[in-house]
Amino acid sequence: MKRNIFATALAATGLLIGLISMTAPAIAHHAFAAEFDGNKPVKLKGVVTRMEWINPHAWIHIDVKNADGTMTNWMVECGSPNTLLRRGVTKNSVTSGMEIMVDGYQSKDGSNKANGRDVTFLDGKKLFLGTSNTAAEESKESK
Repeated sequence: MKRNIFATALAATGLLIGLISMTAPAIAHHAFAAEFDGNKPVKLKGVVTRMEWINPHAWIHIDVKNADGTMTNWMVECGSPNTLLRRGVTKNSVTSGMEIMVDGYQSKDGSNKANGRDVTFLDGKKLFLGTSNTAAEESKESK
């Protein structure tokens, strides 16, 4: 009898731990409106310092030249690596040292962080960055 109670308690604990660990990634993920402001569009032009291909969102880091000549590093949140790959963005599309323009939406806290909608290259080619802003229209050039 004691063995059955112990086994049942152990199984229930294992099930509970399993359920909690499965929900952790969902809790950590955020909606666009939780962090970014759809009413604060930004246009950034700068040089890529780093591209991070990580889940749940890839990140482009760019140095943007200010009016006074100083540089500000911006972090641009993109869709997941899988979303980017499906849209034609590869690890060779955006590389360090490349000059790009990004259209997106600034973070609510006013920091140098944005959610990217499109990236435009110097040759005029434009790619969709997989914004999570459901109100944003995908540009016709990136379809």
